[in-house]
Amino acid sequence: MLAYIIRRVLLMVPTLFGIMILNFIIVQAAPGGPVEQLIAQISGTAVDATARLGGADLGETGQSQSALAGNASITSKYRGARGLDPEFIKELEMLYGFDKPAHERFIKMIGSYLRFDFGDSFFRDRSVIDLVIDKMPVSISLGIWTTLLVYFISIPLGVAKAVRDGTRFDLWTSATIIVGYAIPNFLFAVLLVVLFAGGSFWDVFPLRGLTSENWSDLGWPDRIADYFWHITLPVISMIIGGFATLTMLTKNSFIEEINKQYVLTARAKGLTERRVLYGHVFRNAMLIVVAGFPSAFVGILFTGNLLIEIIFSLDGLGLLGFEAVINRDYPVMFGTLFVFTLLGLFLNLLGDLMYVVIDPRIDFERRDVS
Repeated sequence: MLAYIIRRVLLMVPTLFGIMILNFIIVQAAPGGPVEQLIAQISGTAVDATARLGGADLGETGQSQSALAGNASITSKYRGARGLDPEFIKELEMLYGFDKPAHERFIKMIGSYLRFDFGDSFFRDRSVIDLVIDKMPVSISLGIWTTLLVYFISIPLGVAKAVRDGTRFDLWTSATIIVGYAIPNFLFAVLLVVLFAGGSFWDVFPLRGLTSENWSDLGWPDRIADYFWHITLPVISMIIGGFATLTMLTKNSFIEEINKQYVLTARAKGLTERRVLYGHVFRNAMLIVVAGFPSAFVGILFTGNLLIEIIFSLDGLGLLGFEAVINRDYPVMFGTLFVFTLLGLFLNLLGDLMYVVIDPRIDFERRDVS
């Protein structure tokens, strides 16, 4: 097992490098870099995320205004830079490191990341690692509780559906799962806000933040209660569709195992149905469910939170990444990408190791590597 772990860790290096260089090339080819962002702010043509499609027209307007004002006109590779001093443009490029070729910037970035030095944000005047640490509690809270609840609901429900396959219970729960899966989590979040967060009906739950403003003044029992009070609606809105796929996966896995010969043999030996189900079937059927845990956690933690964080005013990693992409804040973009990719690779390795925990008969070192 140790040799397998070492091979997987070594394989992470080219995988991580490939992901970083591919995203670096894509981002460099995209228009509207940080220099253009700052030029747009200086010239008064900056637009927000909801109006970026009109950025080109606004840029042309800004150029015309600069020409009419009698400023010196220069040919520039940056939109909206006409009329600005070339030396000033060079200073901006040096400020953001764009005075060097792209390959040199990438090599320098990777060298810093290997030392876990992610630099400072272009527009927030804070280090990337401080921003990530500051936003992490919100996303960790949503991700952990959502993942745990999804698994705690899906696995028992999937087992129950497999044992009662074709019964009324199976049909009604399948209909409920399909309805829940068909409702987008952000739409369900809006419904929860309208119903329970001071919308048009009851004002039961708060709508902003992870804790109350006086949280630090509360005792620990009140702090815990306040925390769960704030996180109830966001977590419910995230799990509404998350358990559908996992429930059906669990059901199908158990049905496949139940119909195998070893189950019939165990029953013929006089073992109880509970002993057969949880002593023999469970271990084999849960392998495919466990395999999907790392990707499910990463998906919920880093990509499934964005709209939920916006709706409930939760300042987490999803919102941080979205704003970094819109503002072309490259250090935040690539720093978070590096951290999250590395975390995802290790979680995938953890998923493989959990195979062995559930079924010790699995030995990755003995498999034929050809």
